[in-house]
Amino acid sequence: MTTRLEKRFAQLNAQGRAAFVTFITAGDPDFDTTLGLLNGLPGAGADVIELGMPFTDPMADGPSIQASSQRALRNGASMKKTLDLVRRFRESDNDTPIVLMGYYNPIYHMGVETFLGRAIEAGVDGLIVVDLPPEEDDELCVPAMKAGLNFIRLATPTTDDKRLPAVLANTSGFVYYVSITGITGSASPQARNVEAAVKRIKGHTGLPVAVGFGIKTPEQAAEIARAADGAVVGSAIVDAIAKEIGTDGRVTPGAVERVLEFVGKLATGVHAARKAAAE
Repeated sequence: MTTRLEKRFAQLNAQGRAAFVTFITAGDPDFDTTLGLLNGLPGAGADVIELGMPFTDPMADGPSIQASSQRALRNGASMKKTLDLVRRFRESDNDTPIVLMGYYNPIYHMGVETFLGRAIEAGVDGLIVVDLPPEEDDELCVPAMKAGLNFIRLATPTTDDKRLPAVLANTSGFVYYVSITGITGSASPQARNVEAAVKRIKGHTGLPVAVGFGIKTPEQAAEIARAADGAVVGSAIVDAIAKEIGTDGRVTPGAVERVLEFVGKLATGVHAARKAAAE
C-alpha cells in the first residue's frame, strides 16, 4: 500500500519540484493556535507537515524548539492531545502527510502498541524519533513499519558511507538529511555542501532526501530546494509563532494569519526554485 508520504513525493517529483516540509510543535502555544496553523499550512504551501511531540528534554533541539516544547507543556500539551490535533486536522484534509517528530520517551510512556494504534487511527503517516539509533529498531521502528507508518531516519554530515547502510536499512518515506552539525537552528546550511551530501546519500538509496536544520529565509529555502527533494523549515516558523505571544502569554489577534503569511513566502521560494532549475 502506498502511503501519503510516498504519494506526495512522487507527485512533486513528477512536477519537477521539491517538497516544502514545515515543522511546528503540537500545542505551542496552545491547542487552538496549533490547530489553526495545521489547518492553514497546506493552503500556505506546505507539502508535508512535521508535528513536534512536546518533551521536557529535547536535547537535539536548539533554544527555539526547546522553548516551544516548554510553552506547549505549560499549557497542557500531551501525547493524547497531539494525536487529537492530527485527528481534527484529518476532518478536513485527507491528503497532506503528517509526520510526528520528537523523542522516544513520550511514546514509551504511552506504550508502543497503544501509541501506534492511536497514531494510525488519528491519521499519522510517519515518525521521526531522533534518539533511537538503528541498533534499537526492534523497539519502535520495526513495529511502526509493520503497522503501516513510514519511519524516517536522520543522516548527518558525520554519517559516513560505512554507517549509511545501517541508517537506511529500515528507513521509508524519505531520508532527513541534517545539513549542519549541532543543534537545530544553530547555523545556516551551505548549498554546495548539501548538493554533494544529497548525491552521496542517493548513491545508497532510491528514497527522496529532504534537507533541514538552519533554513531561515525564502532565499535559503530556494537554494536547498535546488539541491534536494525537500526543504525542511522548523526553527524559523517556531520563532515566528513565538513573536506572536504577548508578555501575558496570550496569542495576539491575527497571529495564525501572520505566521501563515511567512510560511507562504518560504513556500514560494521552495517551489519556484525547483521549477526554475527544471526549466
